[in-house]
Amino acid sequence: MRTVTAKKQPGTSTTDSAISPPSPGSTTTEVITHINNYNKEGDGKNSKQQQQSTAPYNDKNNGADILNSKQRVGELQDFLWSMSDEPHASRRKSMISEHSKVLQPLFGYEWKTKYIVCTLMAVQLAMAFWLGNEVGSLRFFLCAYVVGATITQSLFLAEHEISHNLAFRSFMHNKLFGIFANIPLVFPYFISFKFYHNEHHKHQGVVGIDTDIPTPFEARLLGGNFVGKLFFIMNQLLFYALRPVFVKAQPLTWWHALNAGVQAAFAGLTFYFAGIGPLLYLCLCMWFSGGLHPMASHFIAEHYVFSTHNGKEENEAGAPVETASYYGWMNWLTFNVGYHNEHHDFPNIPWSRLPALERIGQYKETLPHHESWVMVLVEFIRNPKVSLFNRVTRGQPTVPATSSM
Repeated sequence: MRTVTAKKQPGTSTTDSAISPPSPGSTTTEVITHINNYNKEGDGKNSKQQQQSTAPYNDKNNGADILNSKQRVGELQDFLWSMSDEPHASRRKSMISEHSKVLQPLFGYEWKTKYIVCTLMAVQLAMAFWLGNEVGSLRFFLCAYVVGATITQSLFLAEHEISHNLAFRSFMHNKLFGIFANIPLVFPYFISFKFYHNEHHKHQGVVGIDTDIPTPFEARLLGGNFVGKLFFIMNQLLFYALRPVFVKAQPLTWWHALNAGVQAAFAGLTFYFAGIGPLLYLCLCMWFSGGLHPMASHFIAEHYVFSTHNGKEENEAGAPVETASYYGWMNWLTFNVGYHNEHHDFPNIPWSRLPALERIGQYKETLPHHESWVMVLVEFIRNPKVSLFNRVTRGQPTVPATSSM
């Protein structure tokens, strides 16, 4: 692992992708106006909640700002609480100011995404029906882990791209295609994910809004022990599915009904014509893809705080690294989701142009990042000083701190 030096200072919040991205020919003023409109979107309740949750702490609550401290990460008993905004919008604003002409062509949808997704779906469904009569066999399990789980994770991350309206120009077409791409994932997932993921971008780390953050109950129950973390890793998708119900349930719409209806129709027709085997295969692929699988490591690598990233413990401001990128070969299978700082800075730039964005912003040279997703997973499970509390959060601490930072 090599050490990198952070030359740029992180900043504030990012955007909601519920609006179509600006066109590649947009002027600098149009791009900035578009970004500002993103930041104004969302319900007033959430905005008010975020303003309240990021209010300064008083000395009695011992709410020192981690972004101005030298706290070391290890054996945490609570989350890493911050009074500062998340570290993306100020960097985005600076880059637009410095590189507007070269950034403009990067915006817009990626036409290749729909063809890649359809190919992945065809292979996955063909495998499911082919192996549907071999439930329980060694080939059934090996294919589900090696091929099926890999494709499932790729489809998850394709849905991630589609949730940002980056597969088509039309907002409606993206939603409909997201529901269609959901079919091999068995459970109705896309519409709910789109809502929660946009909240994650707009309110990164804000407790009660960002459902990517584990609940205090999860963190205390599973803690920093090996068995608890192993159980969490093996069942990450279950936690991600159930957590929003307890943290922030979303209102149901006809889009949710359409998503559920398509999945129910697919499951019913599959069972009627081919039996339970193909559905069991797809469910097993789901479980493998969100557990002890190399590609599932990105769930941990993206926002968990480790003692070092590339040998560097914190960024230039003395802050724990709350968003980390990865530039290895597995990006080829995951729609470049490893370019995560880049994605959070510009969520309306598609996967295929994130490497170009990295070169413009020199992210790899200036920001701490992971060298290996697999080693992130290993470190998370085996290191007793890394737990579910290793996340930067914004809001009132769940337990009083015992010493100043």
